[in-house]
Amino acid sequence: MTENTQRDAIRRKPLLEAAHEEMMKFERQENEFRKRDRDERAAELQLPLNKIEIH
Repeated sequence: MTENTQRDAIRRKPLLEAAHEEMMKFERQENEFRKRDRDERAAELQLPLNKIEIH
């Protein structure tokens, strides 16, 4: 039984690594998209992009 679980883990490892890489790639693209979108909306509304402090 231990052999089966080890074999399963060995087969799963490349799949998990590939899934992790795809998730990282997606997150980078999503962050870039959000930044562009935020910048475009700020330009449309003529808002400053620096941090706004509330007193």
